[in-house]
Amino acid sequence: MRKAPALLAALVTFGALSGAAPALATGLDIEIAGEASGTIHIDLFEDIAPKHVEQIAALAAAGDYDGVYFHRVIKGFMAQTGDVEFAREGGDMRRAGMGGSSRPDLPAEFSDKTFDRGVVGMARAQNPNSANSQFFIMFAPGPFLDGQYTVVGEVTSGMDIVDAIKLGDGPNGSVIGEPDRMVKVTVTE
Repeated sequence: MRKAPALLAALVTFGALSGAAPALATGLDIEIAGEASGTIHIDLFEDIAPKHVEQIAALAAAGDYDGVYFHRVIKGFMAQTGDVEFAREGGDMRRAGMGGSSRPDLPAEFSDKTFDRGVVGMARAQNPNSANSQFFIMFAPGPFLDGQYTVVGEVTSGMDIVDAIKLGDGPNGSVIGEPDRMVKVTVTE
């Protein structure tokens, strides 16, 4: 059962190493569990953020996103996930949002795509070239993020499930108690 994701991860990695375009990933199916339950589909924008899309696809194909929590969820703004290092069962949730992956950070790939409802962007630290594995989904338009964060995709189905993700009540939108999680993230073609 793990052979197909492993093969896809190998092909995505080969494409990155050989300089070929990351043409294997066109989207993600994310099965969510918790207060929200169901599957969302994200179309990935390979044309405007090819390095970020390749990284997300490789992490998803390797199963790194499976079981990762939505650790920061701010009503009327966004839901953040993807901290494969700390934001999962058995992880150090006090450090959720500070982790990345074993892959290198990415240079920014800013575009003229605006942060509308359902748009997916890469989270980062102060340095614009520090995005790694974490991403966020917009609940509402956030044009103040335009040109500051890399847009990587857009939710094309399941936005009602995104809207139901458990909200954060802690500092800076951190989720108290058991956060909703990405049960399984699958790369689609």
